[in-house]
Amino acid sequence: MKTVTTFPRRVVETPDMGIVLADGTRLSARVWMPEDAAADPVPAVLEFLPYRKRDGTVVRDALTHPYLAGHGYACLRVDMRGNGDSDGLMEDEYTPQELSDACDVIAWIAAQPWCAGSVGMMGISWGGFNSLQVAALEPPALKAIITICSTVDRFADDIHYKGGCLLNENLGWGATMWAYSSRPADPALRGDWFDLWLKRLEAEPFLPALWLKHQRRDAYWKHGSVCEDFGAIKAAVLAVGGWSDSYKNAVPALVEHIQAPVKGITGPWTHHYPHFAVPAPRIGFLQEALRWWDRWLKGIDTGVEADPAYRPYLMDGLRPAAWYEERPGRWLAEPSWPSPNIETRAMPLAEGTLDQGEGRFSILLKSPEDCGMDGGEFCAIWLGPELPGDQRRDDALSVCFDSAPMGQTDIVGAPVLRLRVASDKPVAQLAVRLNHLHPDGAATRITWGVLNLTHRDSHEHPAPLEPGRVHDVQITLDHIAYRLPEGHRLRVAVSSAYWPMIWPAPEQAALTLTGGALDLPVRTKVAQADEVTFPEAEAAPALRTRPIRPTAHVRRTEVDQRTGIVSLIIEDDFGEYENLDHGGIAGSVARERWDIHPDDPLSAKGWAHWTEVVERDGLRLRTEAISEMWSDATTFHLRGTLQAWRGDELVHDRTVQHKVPRDLR
Repeated sequence: MKTVTTFPRRVVETPDMGIVLADGTRLSARVWMPEDAAADPVPAVLEFLPYRKRDGTVVRDALTHPYLAGHGYACLRVDMRGNGDSDGLMEDEYTPQELSDACDVIAWIAAQPWCAGSVGMMGISWGGFNSLQVAALEPPALKAIITICSTVDRFADDIHYKGGCLLNENLGWGATMWAYSSRPADPALRGDWFDLWLKRLEAEPFLPALWLKHQRRDAYWKHGSVCEDFGAIKAAVLAVGGWSDSYKNAVPALVEHIQAPVKGITGPWTHHYPHFAVPAPRIGFLQEALRWWDRWLKGIDTGVEADPAYRPYLMDGLRPAAWYEERPGRWLAEPSWPSPNIETRAMPLAEGTLDQGEGRFSILLKSPEDCGMDGGEFCAIWLGPELPGDQRRDDALSVCFDSAPMGQTDIVGAPVLRLRVASDKPVAQLAVRLNHLHPDGAATRITWGVLNLTHRDSHEHPAPLEPGRVHDVQITLDHIAYRLPEGHRLRVAVSSAYWPMIWPAPEQAALTLTGGALDLPVRTKVAQADEVTFPEAEAAPALRTRPIRPTAHVRRTEVDQRTGIVSLIIEDDFGEYENLDHGGIAGSVARERWDIHPDDPLSAKGWAHWTEVVERDGLRLRTEAISEMWSDATTFHLRGTLQAWRGDELVHDRTVQHKVPRDLR
């Protein structure tokens, strides 16, 4: 990544610009803009987040916003209501209040003397979600957005549920928010920081329980799911994603369904902005962003409308690894999506084989509950060993269908597995992995999907299974672009458990598979080299910091030989550092543990513990946030503990407990 220090316009920064909403709530914005913007107004770009501009997103903000500002934009990183240095209390994600606040902020920005009147909205993850959701509300000044690592369907494709199965990320990310939003405002910016902190700590919602109370795709999840009405989005949309991220499906969905100007880019990346993401190759994302903003906020013809509709990165098939620094491959240029270059290849299942004849079979499937331990992290974000490893162990606990050695095959799109299945229990799950089999037997996971069989026909109106009845079901796997090398094989691995990715069904079901086929999306146009190119990644100078404690990431599996409990243990120490720009110190440590017995789904337990530290001028403030979940046959049990310390003084200690009935899961 190239560091740029000289820009067309000199940038000035305001660390705490107040935006007062109609109800008197003051939101705190960190703002970068050209120093002459008052005399020569500029368009604005808003990033609206709960993740704390002062010490949360400060590293990536330094790389990104000064760069855009130096090219003639006012960039605002606004702390949402109830977070960071802003007033108010946090209630939930993507609430009507949050989206209304964003619309009010956009109107406020457009009315400022330094703003030319047009506004863009940009963000990754939460900021990518609310960019789409705010665009669907059509605030007049919002002309374009850039959404990165986001979703169009909050129920089917976020961190809560997948295929109707409960993702353990519902607890994992809920535990993260339990910690993130519990931190105090910066005492250097707010004289009332302590009183505000105590109010926040008392009001802090335990979000895993709230999300778990909505186990069907009800009105709660339809709110904010832009797939309910793609036509509501009139702003120009640049959608960006990564194959190593959890949010792989939004980019092709947006390119397919948005009627406003829309383009899509998906690289090999994890959950990060593409100018500093891994695995490589990175791209000149900020230059691409400027092309987008210049066209839709300034009216300059930058050629973006002539870009291919969808630019996915076709990754070469590699040996399995929990982390890659680089993914060799090439960029594809699709003129439209769905693409005329993609055909669906039906590959029938036979006993143990894929695409080697279609026969009658009856195969019993009853996976141990610890199948899935090599599935990696749902959302790879912390730069540790989070990607799926060698799949051979999980394959041994699954029913597998293997192809013969194949010619070079470019898989581009969302594979679909069609299965005929019967269950001996009213609630059961299926997990499907499409794997790349290497000549020596190593197995790389290409893509995956899951299905709660009670959701086989509807996420809104699930129905229990009739034991023994055969059902025809479809499991749609995540989008991917992956080149299977000449002479290698494909494997479809099917299991009835996938821990700790999803919470297990209340009973171990015995499933009987009697038929099926894989519908494989294959690109018929063979790319020998890049079909489109991007400029080299550039960024503004990195944040100046003084390291205090280094980062460290641990992910290990343990088996208790006495009890038989299998545990995944995750330890992410994000280190501690001093921000040399404003003198504040921040640090955090996250720990997770996921326990299960291979024969007992009711032994499942999740536990997370976050430590967050904020320090200034010798005043050390700390929160300890613990989240736990377990279940019996009828009920989910959750407990959260939140403690806060001012130096050695315990100033807050609260425990919440919730019981949530299981709803066909």
